[in-house]
Amino acid sequence: MKRMDAISEIAEKATDIDAPVVGNIGIPCKELHQTCDIPNNFYMLGSMGLASSIGLGLALSLPERKIIAIDGDGSVLMNMGSLATIAWQAPENYLLIIIDNGAYGSTGNQPTATSQGTDLTRVAEGAGNLRVYDTDTKEGLRKILQETDNGIVVVRTLPGNAEVPNIKMSPEEIIKRFMAEASRPSSSV
Repeated sequence: MKRMDAISEIAEKATDIDAPVVGNIGIPCKELHQTCDIPNNFYMLGSMGLASSIGLGLALSLPERKIIAIDGDGSVLMNMGSLATIAWQAPENYLLIIIDNGAYGSTGNQPTATSQGTDLTRVAEGAGNLRVYDTDTKEGLRKILQETDNGIVVVRTLPGNAEVPNIKMSPEEIIKRFMAEASRPSSSV
């Protein structure tokens, strides 16, 4: 499975449950934008490693909304402390999906520690998270997403990036559009 396949499944889940989505920095944001550009998407243009933290903050501040964050293995390795904070806070409305392709995809596909044996599923469990799922198939991801709205999902994919265009919105446009959408009442909770 390619990362774009996983993002497509996640975008469908987010649309179904009317969940704001925090997209990981770099090419994953562009892939989310290409797959499903909707005002509920927050495209990170900086702050590597903080998608999981931003998603947690949104979940805690918007308890009436379901929140999804898409992070990458390289970003989670940069901010592993967020896994312990997520376990400690354990919001029922937060789903963190870590796409582990074993590479820093946005900077040239250099290998990450997960390509050499670091297991983010076990790291998330070791940090105290009680609902941790993992898969390496599109069907497995679809099944997990059908069955849960919270916890952490580690999705192992092939390295590589889809050929997608840059996001043409300015950072100001992205945040203004996202804030207007995230602040409205949800239709699904």
